[in-house]
Amino acid sequence: MTPPDQSAPIAQASVSHRDMANAIRALAMDAVQKANSGHPGMPMGAADVATVLFSRFLKIDPKKPDWPDRDRFVLSAGHGSMLLYALNYLLGYEDMTIEQIKNFRQLGSITAGHPEYGHAGGIETTTGPLGQGIATAVGMALAERLAAARFGGIVDHHTYVLASDGDLMEGISHEAISLAGHLRLSKLIVLYDDNGITIDGSLDLSESGDALKRFEAAGWNAVRIDGHNPDEIAGAIEKARHATKPTLIACRTVIGYGSPNKHGKSSSHGSPLGADEIKLSRQTLGWEAEPFDIPAPVLAAWREIGARGGKARSDWEASFAKVDQASRAEFERQLRGDLPAAFGKAVTDYKKQLVAEKPNWATRKSSEEVLNVINPLLPESIGGSADLTGSNNTRSRDQKAVTATDFSGSFIHYGIREHGMAAAMNGIALHKGFIPYSGTFLVFTDYCRPAIRLSALMEQRVIYVMTHDSIGLGEDGPTHQPVEHLASLRAMPNLNVFRPADAVETLECWQIALEAKKTPSVLALSRQNLPAVRTTDTDENLCAKGGYELSPASSAAKVTLIATGSEVEIALAAQKLLEAEGIGARVVSMPCVELFEAQSREYKAKTLGEGTVKVVIEAALRYGWDRYIGADGAFIGMTGFGASAPAKDLYKHFNITPEAAVAAAKSCLGA
Repeated sequence: MTPPDQSAPIAQASVSHRDMANAIRALAMDAVQKANSGHPGMPMGAADVATVLFSRFLKIDPKKPDWPDRDRFVLSAGHGSMLLYALNYLLGYEDMTIEQIKNFRQLGSITAGHPEYGHAGGIETTTGPLGQGIATAVGMALAERLAAARFGGIVDHHTYVLASDGDLMEGISHEAISLAGHLRLSKLIVLYDDNGITIDGSLDLSESGDALKRFEAAGWNAVRIDGHNPDEIAGAIEKARHATKPTLIACRTVIGYGSPNKHGKSSSHGSPLGADEIKLSRQTLGWEAEPFDIPAPVLAAWREIGARGGKARSDWEASFAKVDQASRAEFERQLRGDLPAAFGKAVTDYKKQLVAEKPNWATRKSSEEVLNVINPLLPESIGGSADLTGSNNTRSRDQKAVTATDFSGSFIHYGIREHGMAAAMNGIALHKGFIPYSGTFLVFTDYCRPAIRLSALMEQRVIYVMTHDSIGLGEDGPTHQPVEHLASLRAMPNLNVFRPADAVETLECWQIALEAKKTPSVLALSRQNLPAVRTTDTDENLCAKGGYELSPASSAAKVTLIATGSEVEIALAAQKLLEAEGIGARVVSMPCVELFEAQSREYKAKTLGEGTVKVVIEAALRYGWDRYIGADGAFIGMTGFGASAPAKDLYKHFNITPEAAVAAAKSCLGA
């Protein structure tokens, strides 16, 4: 669809582009000054670019911020948040009041220091960590193409990014622009605030590369313009909207534009201008209004622009109403994030099959088999891998790959771009209508971590399939053997870390991950084959409680063996050895510590076995387990990095064996 009709005259004919841009600058100066904290330079410098984009091109409706076919705007340079807050107030977003602007960066306000997704309408993603915004926007632009391929005529919008020098210097930006260029995401337009200033000073202190040539080499169109010339800005955007490649528009701007003593200087980047300098800036800009006061004609002009989007939205709704009922219902279901009705029965039926067959699979293989069952039922499921498809087993049977010329597929070859992959998945999830999952090795969550953290912070259903989860991967050695990663990931709020022990647990963990609309998940999966440990059928998803008694003691329990993933079989073997010696032992499988911690105190106490010695077995570091081990228990696992050898040799070498667990239990009992 086309953007709102920009040929229609603004009612306040006397209001110039300069007046409208200066409204942004004034609010930015005033809010940062009142908060005594913030970044005025970027909003002042980029105000002309933003004014042209929002007044002439952006297809949004402030009265209905979440309508599906709106354009997406991502402020990748999130430190300049007052630019976005000012725009949203001026355009008429109902929640962005002048009081919220006055409470910039204050406790309880929606105007946080950096834009936070979910805090206010018109904020499409959380930004601030530089590079994340542009990479997330790649996922949004990709999702638009995926949706358009499935629902022709319903989906047709652009993704715009306002990025800074810092965004383009961060390594993730290289991954993101490379992927976008490869897929020819032509509806992605990046407006680069090319002001040549970073916190330390002039950009040439740390950068001498040619940003435009880098983008061109990655398959983008790239052009440099005067970022304070409205006609040049508009012309470049109009051309980009009809391009066959993604486009970078380098907008040469002056940071702190309008500040007579701080314009063009790093001193305007991250500190208030000061009362005296703001007074001089108002004189320079010809802005006579009092702080936080927008002259009525200027505000009316901005509000009229906001109102134009209502017609674009209502036109889309009228077109959508003509689509056949089945397609509308499916489109709306996917947007809501609801799983199809057939999903639950498919899981139940497949669990019965797995219990009966007792497959001896690596959990990465179990995951693949689960995907073979559920992906045909979930057209919204979008898989992928960071060049490890055959190792992660994330591509299900007959799953078609996405290409630059065909977006009807549902598997993405992300290439060796773990960080960009994770951020793109955030963008796909934020766009709505899809459930993204993708894989790499668990050790490489180090490369994904900033984006995983944003998945958790933004409450997005993104599923990270992380295979090769321990020393059990064997010969690749300590560089690829994660020992601290489980503890590190478990420390992150609102992230479920699953480590299933067999095929049934893997199925249950996938079910939980797919049903968790506001929580991302990490599936930590084994390379090595594992025996079936869940050999009795139950309709209940036992993994949903995080931990459960897998094998009770045959007599009064004195020992509780707690294990995860591939070490559950070690716990079961240790249980047999202990019971052969007349020591009652029980086994608790704990595939998800986070879900276990969410259970009642009574359930946790019962499951952990009150009055028993606790022995935890996990081929990782001890960190985080002492809350269950207590003063009288023991830990069987790693104390340092791994080594290169076959998996069985490594477990024996590092003393992660049934015999070691038995010896530890007996020592704790004083036996």
